[in-house]
Amino acid sequence: MARKILNRRELREAGDAAERLEGEEKTAKKVAPKKPAKRKSRAKVAKEVRLKAFWGVFSQSLNQVSQFEYGERELADKKASELSESKKSPHFVQLVKKVIEE
Repeated sequence: MARKILNRRELREAGDAAERLEGEEKTAKKVAPKKPAKRKSRAKVAKEVRLKAFWGVFSQSLNQVSQFEYGERELADKKASELSESKKSPHFVQLVKKVIEE
């Protein structure tokens, strides 16, 4: 059986024409759809936290024994030294900040 002879030039021209049509359609499709506008992200508003300072007297195992107002540092030092002498374990004074709820 004899096969039909294919004309390569005609096939090439038909393929090129088809590619040109596809290219034109793609450019038309690329231009047509618009991108949706981006939504602005909402920034989280930082909650204002108010703190109040106290002096805390702590034991060696970091347990808070007592608490004094910020202006009463001398009383806190005195309490720490009394507890250190009586209990034979060192006590110390440290700044403590607590959240004020309104």
